[in-house]
Amino acid sequence: MNEQELRKRLELLRVEHRDLDAAITALTTTGAGDQLQLARLKKRKLAIRDQIVLIEDYLVPDIIA
Repeated sequence: MNEQELRKRLELLRVEHRDLDAAITALTTTGAGDQLQLARLKKRKLAIRDQIVLIEDYLVPDIIA
């Protein structure tokens, strides 16, 4: 993947992460969601966060001065 594709993927992952956060919040505030569903959403959210961090690290490499 080139840098432009990575940036587009990063933006899509960020949107999905926000959407999952909103869904988790909605389920917990209404009390309608079961614990298994919440656990799956949280696990997916963490996996997406890991992907976001990985892409960000690739796009902005550490420079030791």
